Amino acid sequence: MTTAPPPPVPSATSAATVPRPAGARLRSGELRRQVAAVLADQTEVDHTPRTVALALGRSAGAVANALAVLVDRGEAAQTSTTPVRFRANAATAAAATAAHTGGSGSPRRSRATAPPAPATGAGVVSGPVTRPNGQTYHPRTVAGMPDVTALRRLREAGVPALLYGPPGTGKTSVVEAAFPDLITVAGDGDTTVADFVGEYTQTPDGRYVFVHGPLIRAMRAGLPLFIDDATLIPPTVLAVVYPAMDGRREIVVKAYGGEVVHAAPGFYTIAGHNPGVHGAVLSDALASRFAVQIQVSTDYDLATQLEIDRRAVRVARNLAARQARGEVGWAPQLRELIAFQRIADVLGSDAAAGNLIGAAPEEDRDTVGLVVRGVFGKPLEPLALGARI
Repeated sequence: MTTAPPPPVPSATSAATVPRPAGARLRSGELRRQVAAVLADQTEVDHTPRTVALALGRSAGAVANALAVLVDRGEAAQTSTTPVRFRANAATAAAATAAHTGGSGSPRRSRATAPPAPATGAGVVSGPVTRPNGQTYHPRTVAGMPDVTALRRLREAGVPALLYGPPGTGKTSVVEAAFPDLITVAGDGDTTVADFVGEYTQTPDGRYVFVHGPLIRAMRAGLPLFIDDATLIPPTVLAVVYPAMDGRREIVVKAYGGEVVHAAPGFYTIAGHNPGVHGAVLSDALASRFAVQIQVSTDYDLATQLEIDRRAVRVARNLAARQARGEVGWAPQLRELIAFQRIADVLGSDAAAGNLIGAAPEEDRDTVGLVVRGVFGKPLEPLALGARI
């Protein structure tokens, strides 16, 4: 990206200082739904945040944040940058009719499950919860209450949480179930400060505009920020979030003339950590800022309830026990078991079992093959192309 000239210091009327919406406080996700409804009512019109705000009688700043979230979720389209304009797309109508929780469309129910319970407030959840993508999440117990309830109460109390466990155990699922309105940053070794706070972007006419990043949008809108794979992000980069997490609840955007952004009520930070993944480092600075650290492991009982082939579940349990004893370094998690069943439904259980062997790390593949053979009663090999037909 071409370097932009030094930016001007934002004025006192910038989006960071727009007053809070007038009127009664809306429930989480409701303003976004109302904004989507305005777009959906006039699908051929390009709207500015101001025109939508006038239609709703709300703050233009809050509406602008809601529009940015809709674009992030693929539920609206940004059609121009100067002035900033938005238009409905194919997903906007569903977003306009979704519940406060931020789900879109009609939820897809898993087999052998009860209808999902609505995810509202911080009351105790009593059944399955629908994630924003329509999939069903089955809460598990932590500290004597459903995990979804616990996370919502931690948000209310302003206590950041770190979820840790192997990939595929459901860390992202529980966070999405607890906070349907969250904004996610997918971390890796190449994540930069700009990925959090934003950067200058060149417009088609050659000018530069500063596009705020997910951290700023979450702070302004009072939304949860989920930093997935946080321990893969360089510590010097992740440090940009720390001032927003502590008592200051503000950050300074140096790239935008020293703009100061304050966190609105409801802003909350939660992170995911995959121990054992190459490059993942849980630094003392990071660990100290997440007062609650919750281990997430695979619920093999849930795999059985979801009608996944019991033989695959037996293989996973066997390998998990061996992993606990240090005999192998890998065991199938819920993600792999769900994939097993999908493959079995299409190609058959033998092919799915062979694929399970192929998915294992090379150093564990022989052991996984022996366990699969013992459970399935036959030697199976990883999937591979055979002779020409």
